[in-house]
Amino acid sequence: MNHDQLRQALKELNGERDAHFALAGMHESGSVLTIHKAMLIPEETDHLVKLTDGKSVFILEAERIAYIRIGL
Repeated sequence: MNHDQLRQALKELNGERDAHFALAGMHESGSVLTIHKAMLIPEETDHLVKLTDGKSVFILEAERIAYIRIGL
């Protein structure tokens, strides 16, 4: 998956859904990232894919994501 594909996949995150990411190449204890009430931050000049839960900002590296599960 590339940067643009990841941003497209996450465009529905508006702060009402949880997102779970399986990360490739990580130790098992760090291989899943869960962001509750995730919201995609609009693209900025740094072109990084960023999500927020309202408390923290998470920067995602598209090439390391094995799969994404978005709650309903």
